[in-house]
Amino acid sequence: MSITAERKSTLISEYATKAGDTGSPEVQVAILSERINNLTEHFKGHGKDHHSRRGLLKLVQTRRSLLDYVKRIDEPRYRSLIERLGIRR
Repeated sequence: MSITAERKSTLISEYATKAGDTGSPEVQVAILSERINNLTEHFKGHGKDHHSRRGLLKLVQTRRSLLDYVKRIDEPRYRSLIERLGIRR
């Protein structure tokens, strides 16, 4: 259910705004989106796993908060981020 170190480093390099960037909202949202997608796949086979579902809801809320922040700060940056990640809004 968690992402591998290689996949995480790939996401960081892909969404980083500058060299050495690991904490920008884009990187955080990309990592959260990967974890959300992994958990969504998990629930297709484990429908009664309610403990993990609570964790999924917390991840979705954290991603929502970060996306709201980016939208409030810079709208074009927000639009490009959701387009790159394929998040529907």
